Amino acid sequence: MKMKELLLFLSCVLCVSADVLHEEIRITGCSESDGEEMYGLDGEEVAYADFNKQKYMYPQPPFVDPFTFREGVYEQAVANQQICRDNLQTGRKGMKDFPPEEDVPSAVMIYTRDEVEFGEKNTLICHVTGFYPAPVNVSWTKNQQKVTGSSINVPYPNKDGTFTQISRLEFTPQLGDIYSCAVQHLALTQPLTKIYEVEVSPRSDPGVGPSVFCGVGLTLGLVGVAAGTFFLVKGNECS
Repeated sequence: MKMKELLLFLSCVLCVSADVLHEEIRITGCSESDGEEMYGLDGEEVAYADFNKQKYMYPQPPFVDPFTFREGVYEQAVANQQICRDNLQTGRKGMKDFPPEEDVPSAVMIYTRDEVEFGEKNTLICHVTGFYPAPVNVSWTKNQQKVTGSSINVPYPNKDGTFTQISRLEFTPQLGDIYSCAVQHLALTQPLTKIYEVEVSPRSDPGVGPSVFCGVGLTLGLVGVAAGTFFLVKGNECS
C-alpha cells in the first residue's frame, strides 16, 4: 500500500480548561484528491462531511437524542476544503515539500460490541490506533473468505498527533467460525491481522437460573427457621 499524496490536517480544540468536563474538537484535513471535516466530543465522532454523498453524516448511537447542525454546514465544509488545499500548496512551496513521517499502528484490537449469543446478531469491532498519517485500510474475512459490508469511521486524532480508526462488521455468531481483520497502512510492509474465533457456549436454559435461586432461597429459609426455633427453645430452658 503506497501513498504519494501529501496531507494537511488542521485541528482546533474548542473547549478545554481545568474546570470543563467535556472536550469538543473540529478537524479539517485535505490532500490533493481527498479531504475530511469532522466534529468530535470527548473522544467520540459526532458528525462528519461525506464528500462522496455530498452531505453531513451523524453516526450517533440509537439511544441518544438525535441532533443536526444548522443548514449550510456541508457547503461550508466544501469551502473549507478549498482553503485547506490552498494552504497545502503554500506550505509545500515554503518548506520545499514536507518531510515524510510514518508511524505504524501501535495497537490493533478485535472484539464484539455485545456479549456473544449463538444465532443472535452482533457487531465485530476492529480498533486501530497510534498510526500516522491517516487513513488505514481494513479488510475482513470469515473462515478465510473475504467478506463485504463492513464500515469504517473517518480518522480521529489522538492527543499525541497520531490517529484512530474503527471498522465494524455485522455478523451472527456460530460455533467454530473464525473472523479476521487485516490492517494496511503506509508504514507497514505487510498487513497487521487480528483473529476472532467464536468459542463461547450457547446461552443456558433461562428456566434453570430462577429454579436454582428459588431452591437455594427456600433451603436458606428453612435453615433460618430451624436455627431460630433452636435458640428459642434453649432460651426458654435457661430461663
